[in-house]
Amino acid sequence: MASLRFPFQITKHKRLLKVSVSPISMQQSQNNIKVIINGATKDIGKATVVAVMKARGMEVAGAVDTQFVGQDIGKICNMEEDLEIPIINDLTMVLGSISQSKANGVVVHLTEPSTIYDDVKQATAFGMKSVVYVPKLQVDTVSALSMFCEKASMGCLVAPTLSIGSVLLQQAAISASFHYSNVEIVESRPNASDLPTPDAVQIANNISDLGQMYNREDLETDVRARGQVLGDDGVRVHSLVLPGLTSSTSVHFSGPGEVYTIKHDITNVQCLMPGLLLAIRKVVRLKVHNNLHLIRLCM
Repeated sequence: MASLRFPFQITKHKRLLKVSVSPISMQQSQNNIKVIINGATKDIGKATVVAVMKARGMEVAGAVDTQFVGQDIGKICNMEEDLEIPIINDLTMVLGSISQSKANGVVVHLTEPSTIYDDVKQATAFGMKSVVYVPKLQVDTVSALSMFCEKASMGCLVAPTLSIGSVLLQQAAISASFHYSNVEIVESRPNASDLPTPDAVQIANNISDLGQMYNREDLETDVRARGQVLGDDGVRVHSLVLPGLTSSTSVHFSGPGEVYTIKHDITNVQCLMPGLLLAIRKVVRLKVHNNLHLIRLCM
């Protein structure tokens, strides 16, 4: 793997960490998409670093996080060679350096809902497009991002999921919903803070308001063991949370004499990488004159 020299120099004086910019040129092709990973030391961030470095036509141009500041992101990701890209805790400084190259730049945001609006705003100010994958992002925040990016004429892609299998599951559920009048969603997670999870809520939303009323013979909502009813169309969700379980989502449809089940399992964050790389390439192709500057995948 070719070495990538990042135009930052890190020097330590006692407890003070200083970052100074030096005119070091990139060794990668100027035609590559320059990708900055915001939240680089998370599990998904480290997987993103490896996936981008292996992908054709793109390269890691910066790593931003509050953990392991000053350390090489290649080392943090257990790569065979250091990438000579230090982890920086100042997104603005990284953006300023990369914007000078005039190349296509994309910031992948893997941070927290509370900071995402300001982070995208900073990226936009430096001419960078954004891919946002932040669970629990509120609808109001998405709307605010949409309005801001529309005014700035800058592309931003907000992805509720990056799992291709999850997208296919939801598409299959929508197709099946026109043929069955009974449906229940069963999900299992090793841990979860919000129940039902956003995935289950998304599926319920997608198969609701399609002119179908589900589970007509079982509309009772007072029996808690029967699961939570989401929306007004009778879609029930059952959530199972136990340490050691695989993250799994199943949608069970039934009709006279048959049961149709769709299931999707996630074993690790690697399943998100094909979708993430696709999102990076997609947001780069968004044109300024395009009326839709914010795309919500599979919503």
